[in-house]
Amino acid sequence: MNIPESEFDPRAPKADSREVVFEKYDLEGEIVPEMLHPPTYAYRLGPEDLLDIEISEIPDTLARTFVMPDGMVYYDLAGGVKAEGLTTSELSDRLAEALRRDYADPVVNVTLIEVKSRRFWILGRVYKPGLYPLRQPTTILEAVSSAGGLFSARFSGSTEELADLGNSVIIRDNIILPVDFKALIRDGDTSQNIYLEPNDFIYLPSAQSSTVLLLGAVVQPTAVNFRDSVSLVEAIAYGQGPRKDAFLSKVVIVRGSKKEPEVAVVNLLEIMKGEATDIALQPGDIVWVPQNPWQKLGQYVELILRDATYAVAINEGANFVGEGGGAVVTIPAGGN
Repeated sequence: MNIPESEFDPRAPKADSREVVFEKYDLEGEIVPEMLHPPTYAYRLGPEDLLDIEISEIPDTLARTFVMPDGMVYYDLAGGVKAEGLTTSELSDRLAEALRRDYADPVVNVTLIEVKSRRFWILGRVYKPGLYPLRQPTTILEAVSSAGGLFSARFSGSTEELADLGNSVIIRDNIILPVDFKALIRDGDTSQNIYLEPNDFIYLPSAQSSTVLLLGAVVQPTAVNFRDSVSLVEAIAYGQGPRKDAFLSKVVIVRGSKKEPEVAVVNLLEIMKGEATDIALQPGDIVWVPQNPWQKLGQYVELILRDATYAVAINEGANFVGEGGGAVVTIPAGGN
């Protein structure tokens, strides 16, 4: 394997993985019964929602308008009325109150035409990845269906799924929820079919992907194509070496499914000095080089998994990300 030119030259011995100890890590998120039921709360308006507003029994008062980015609605003589966070009924009352100066006991009808303030992401191996409005209670399976279903290829009359269901994830409020996509989609286990919330991020990676993801305090965080083999040192070299402020004695390798990951801590400094054996990586491994010494690994594992998911998803569908919601990615180098 050709290693890019770099000042990083550890002269590491032959890669081996026999001495590496991986321990299972349990994600903090959990599926609670409430997630399996449609939300019962009334829809509350937000920026970009499209409305029809009309004063009952008064001709020529129908107007179509948006909730503005500042949360205000501007209608007729009412001027600006705060709409964000209100139900359509509550907004009707607010508008009626504002219009009483010019109309006798006005009755204002507000109709929600299109939901744009509540959205979810679905990226990866679906036919139509992108950003979708959350117009009504929607489950994961319904979201996958909205995106055209799983991408597949036909071989000799059979259909092969091209999504890696074992590594598919849903992220909510920066927490990976332990949804078993394989059980849900392949086995029909409806106990995994939770309802979405605004800004949920679903990612179904490719089953044919063969990369090692390098994050953290390296010169160039990157995805390393896995061919015959890739060692830890080679992966670091592909990232143009560690940064000068990298903390090399506690490099983290995350392996396995994102639902039940296994984690190992490796002393890269010893490997660079030739005092320890280089580590043989596997396809799908995530290597995280911290910037500062860390005390509690647990607080970083979910952060690593989350940012790795975002990074790979963006690499596959960068044109969908950054349009205003959900998938803003920061890949940290670590901390105390």
